[in-house]
Parts: sequence; C-alpha cells; structure tokens
Amino acid sequence: MRLHKEGYTIMAITAIILILINLGIHYMLPDGFWIPRLVLIGSVIVFLLVVQFFRVPKRVVHKSDRQIVAPCDGKVVVIEEVVESEYFNGPRRQISIFMSPLNVHINWNPISGVIQYFKYHPGLYLVAWHPKSSTDNERTTVVIKTIEGIEILFRQIAGAAARRIRWYVKEGDQVEQSTEMGFIKFGSRVDIFLPLDADVKVNLQDKTVGSVTVLAELK
Repeated sequence: MRLHKEGYTIMAITAIILILINLGIHYMLPDGFWIPRLVLIGSVIVFLLVVQFFRVPKRVVHKSDRQIVAPCDGKVVVIEEVVESEYFNGPRRQISIFMSPLNVHINWNPISGVIQYFKYHPGLYLVAWHPKSSTDNERTTVVIKTIEGIEILFRQIAGAAARRIRWYVKEGDQVEQSTEMGFIKFGSRVDIFLPLDADVKVNLQDKTVGSVTVLAELK
C-alpha cells in the first residue's frame, strides 16, 4: 500500500506519541494486565486509522472532456442552484461533497483544462456541513477552463478538524482530469459549481469515489 507524501510527518509524530503513552502506562502500572493491553490495542487502532487516512488508492479512471468527475471521496450533501459571487457573479449548479475523517483526502482535478483562476482564502473553521463554511471557512477557489471554453469552479474547504489545506496548482497550469491537485487533512468538504444546463448524474447522499464517480455531464 502506497502512502501519501503529506502523511509521513503526521504518522511519525503519531507513532512517537503512542509509544511514549504506552511506555508511560507500563512505567506507572508495571504489574498491570488489562489497562496496558487495552492502551496498546487502542494505540494500534489509532495508528492504523492514520495510515488508512493517508493511503493512496489505486483507481481505474476513464477521462472525458464532457464529464465532471468527483474531486474527492465522500458523500453528496448539497445539490442546488446558487448564485456564485466570487468568480462567476451569477447562477450555477452547486454540488457539495462531505469528506469524513475516514475518507481518503486526496483531491483530484474534476476535468482537464487550464487553471484560469486560483485564490487562497484564510478564514474560520466552522464544521464542514455549516451553510456558511463555503464562504467563511479557510478555503481555496480553483477555476478550470476546458478546451471548449467552459469554466468549472471548485473549492477545497477546511472544517473544524481539517486545518491543513494543500494545493499543487497555480494559474496558467495545464491540468489533466483525475490527476491529483491537492490534499485536505482530516475531514472537510469540496464544492463544485457547474453550468445550469449540466446534466447532474448523482443524488443526495450518494457516495463518491474521487477521480472516478461522474458528477455531471456538460452539454
């Protein structure tokens, strides 16, 4: 199993902390039986969860200039028409995907094209399902312009626990669909803003597989 580059430092720190905790328990309870063993079992579970979080999954992708694929693993929590005010200043179809701490938190480019716009916004750390997290939380805004001139906007949004957003793109970059564009650590959300005439292919509560699940098709 391959691990993501963002995880090595956190895994090392986690391992050191868990080792120190277990050594402390054995020092304080040298004749203990159940407590040291329960702490050891809990430590192994915590470490495995961290490893699972930073794993890099193998995905079979099928690229298409007409399809918008999910930029992350998670669950669809919003499908609605909204007014996007940062870039388009007009109505768009918003699809939001909530990423739990158990999801892989790699973010992928939803379509191929050129990075037309990029901006990082410092902000709050409201829970990811809060209605204002899309506009008030720490976030990035990325706009990809396709070869046919259609612009797709998506946002990486930090949550109450996810306070580390990483991105590997900048304005002017040529990107390919389903390639990695960033990473969010520990539970958050991604919003995607599509043209109103895009044919949405998912429903509320659907689970998405990043770089694979088709969210919509462009007209």
